[in-house]
Amino acid sequence: MPGSKKKVLVVEDLEDNRDFILQVLSSEYEIIFATDGRMGIAMAKAKRPDVIVMDLNLPVIDGWEATRILRTDPGFFNTPIIALTAYTLDSDYMRAMEAGCTDFLTKPIMPGDLRNKIREHLTNL
Repeated sequence: MPGSKKKVLVVEDLEDNRDFILQVLSSEYEIIFATDGRMGIAMAKAKRPDVIVMDLNLPVIDGWEATRILRTDPGFFNTPIIALTAYTLDSDYMRAMEAGCTDFLTKPIMPGDLRNKIREHLTNL
């Protein structure tokens, strides 16, 4: 439908981070939230977001495993999954990429960086 907003699924367990991301993105995108990896997988399959922002340190199923599970579903082979984490080592970046993440952002989240990453990946779809 013309003019409809792209959907962004944010899988993040911390309420303050969810509130911040909602403030940063809600004017441009439809935001869907999940608070753990299992819920993130279920919401992704139910809502078919255009982009997923995946915290890696999550309860129930962590973000690495949730990403691996989503990547086994042909419907998510090309969906951008942006890792969001406080882990900043090169090995953490490599682990996220090996799990199937498309990109990587570190916390604290910079509003412009988040918006730019999402725009970049939506443009490449």
